[in-house]
Amino acid sequence: MASDSSFDIVSKIDRQEADNALNQARKEVEQRYDFKGTGASIEWSGESILIKANSDERAKAVLDVFQSKLIKRGISLKSLDSGEPQPSGKEFRIVSTLKEGISSEDAKKISKMIRDEGPKSVKAQIQGDELRVQSKSRDDLQEVQRMLKAADLDVDLQFVNYR
Repeated sequence: MASDSSFDIVSKIDRQEADNALNQARKEVEQRYDFKGTGASIEWSGESILIKANSDERAKAVLDVFQSKLIKRGISLKSLDSGEPQPSGKEFRIVSTLKEGISSEDAKKISKMIRDEGPKSVKAQIQGDELRVQSKSRDDLQEVQRMLKAADLDVDLQFVNYR
């Protein structure tokens, strides 16, 4: 008797890579001529990332530098949640956070998509901030992976524990 095959759908970030991207962005901001004398900086503030500059355009430019470093490090921009520049005294600040885990609404949406559009033998169950997908057929599981990669979701998904 063939046992069920399964994989987990997760949304995780390599913290070391995110830290490296932030450090590279900080070095570039410190060295670039167009950021000289603008008070532009980027740093960790607890679990979030704090970007400061003397104008909202400069703050957005620092965010753009950070986003390019994340992409080079293989971190999807779907996992970066950034606000608009907020004036704070004489400077503008952007607070960004890195999203990890799949929210319950997104998990329900993905699970419904698998039920509606995926092969009939596939079952998906929500386990905390991840989903477990099971089926007797490995081909059906691969079909679900292709379907989710093609779908335009707000979450960066990885497929792990393929058994």
